[in-house]
Amino acid sequence: MDVREKISLFPHSPGVYRYYDAEGNVIYVGKAKDLHKRVAQYFVPPERLNRKTRILVSKIADAQFTVVGSEADALLLENNLIKQYKPRYNILLKDSKTYPWICVSADEYPKVFLTRRLVKDGSRYFGPYSSVMHARNLLELFRELYPLRTCALKIDSQAILRRKFRPCLEYHIGRCKGCCIGAVSKEEYGGWISEITTLLSGGGREMIRHYKGLMEEAAETLDFEQAAVYKEKMTSLEKHYGKSIISSASIGDVDVFALVQDAAEAFGHFMRIRGGSVIQSLGLGFKLQIEEEPSSVLSTFLAEIESKFGSLSKEVLVPFLPDVEIDGVEFRIPVKGDKLALLQLGTRNAKELQFNTLKQREHTDPDQFYLKVMEDLQKALGMKELPRHMECFDNSNIQGTNPVASCVVFRDGKPSKKDYRRFKIKTVIGANDYASMKEVVNRRYSRMLMEAPDDLPQLVVIDGGKGQLDFAYQALAELGLTERLTVVGLAKRLEEVIRVGDPYPLFIDRNSQALKVLQQIRDEAHRFGITFHRNLRSKAQVDSALREIMGVGEKTEQRLLLHYGSVARIAAASRSDLAAFLGSDALAGRILDTLNES
Repeated sequence: MDVREKISLFPHSPGVYRYYDAEGNVIYVGKAKDLHKRVAQYFVPPERLNRKTRILVSKIADAQFTVVGSEADALLLENNLIKQYKPRYNILLKDSKTYPWICVSADEYPKVFLTRRLVKDGSRYFGPYSSVMHARNLLELFRELYPLRTCALKIDSQAILRRKFRPCLEYHIGRCKGCCIGAVSKEEYGGWISEITTLLSGGGREMIRHYKGLMEEAAETLDFEQAAVYKEKMTSLEKHYGKSIISSASIGDVDVFALVQDAAEAFGHFMRIRGGSVIQSLGLGFKLQIEEEPSSVLSTFLAEIESKFGSLSKEVLVPFLPDVEIDGVEFRIPVKGDKLALLQLGTRNAKELQFNTLKQREHTDPDQFYLKVMEDLQKALGMKELPRHMECFDNSNIQGTNPVASCVVFRDGKPSKKDYRRFKIKTVIGANDYASMKEVVNRRYSRMLMEAPDDLPQLVVIDGGKGQLDFAYQALAELGLTERLTVVGLAKRLEEVIRVGDPYPLFIDRNSQALKVLQQIRDEAHRFGITFHRNLRSKAQVDSALREIMGVGEKTEQRLLLHYGSVARIAAASRSDLAAFLGSDALAGRILDTLNES
């Protein structure tokens, strides 16, 4: 049966569908609340699909489905099948790290320790924690509050009765109560473990109130020593949880999902809030194999977090609605107040994860990094082509003297210094930056059209505002290049991008690598141009100092500088030495008198 005929028989029910290639490999897994309608969306005229989806559809040789009871079940099944088959065209979790958990063992006298392995032996696991430091700080807090055992002994009632163990140093220094020798009852030890699990479940405020009540009771009965113990525990809890309190406890228990996405990747950050404190947080990256709607990526993120942390809270804060509904879960898009602040905090964390991932890639995979930067720049400027070849122009002059311009070239996001060019302004008199820019752009690209017409840049950046940009555009228009090249101006004051014909500047995210590469090429053009201008100015100053002296021409000037090294050394020479070198006492006198007067 043909694939199109087969999918026409898919039911109008929620479920999961799978696409197979000619070799029988699963190449895509998807979820749907209506299998028939969702799968039919792939088999439409090709021009209605984007490029990557057309490639996927061209490789589909077979399709299968599984009906489930609800959208939530479809979401979880999809997540499990993606992990099982790792389909080529699915959203793939990029994060391969093993995160730490805090384990409360299933022993008669449980241990509390950090682990990266989950063993199904009845132990309870809390986490995972994206920060190992945070997990270690929690363990330090527990050791400060409770004298728990840290040994690996198999302690039970029978071993204690047989006096199988001897107390270790931890017992003698007071950091363990000695459960191995029966020095602490099973009920008392179990009470400590119960309090620890309450803390790990987000009951920090509850435990602070609990210890405050015990402290007040002990004080009323004049048991001041015990009251001091409770106060110390309460203070330790307040010190620790005071650092993690995000907002008012009136928020209640919520989960927060933030997501930032571009064409090829998405980065998400999850926080679980209990009583105003973050008890769990995790950042994840996703690789998008085909164009995916943000709502679909968010659903994948939800499923991944549910598989790691268990059921979602009844209230979930999101930047936009996912493409699934989950029974018992209310998705909310906050617009003000503490909940909006929580979502903004999550978004900042997601952007930070995106930025750090890109910076790491700059060192580990620079080619992929710069390709991503160019894709971001292409998208930001609305270009038809990737800006693999960029050029930037800058003018330099001081009150119209020694007017020069520079052109720097970036290829694949990196400077190509062998292609840099310097220009002396020839047709413009005085300080006219606009006309100077037009002259230089015209000279640069009229020559390129003659010598290397296939090596024209995709992007031209003008260091300046609307005036310089308009004159540069006029030069390109006269050469017939406005359709082939994208030209923008980059103003220094607010780092805004100026576009021809657009009255409003474009503001690119200040943290984006796309803006940073524009700033880099602009700064490089300025550096290269100002260096050229300074060299010319220095030469002009030397020329004016020697050439104005009667009897000193170009050849005499060159002989003097070659022999003495600088104008300062000529001025410091003795008259007899200078006269002997020049063969003229009168000329030596005029040179020394003029230089020393100036």
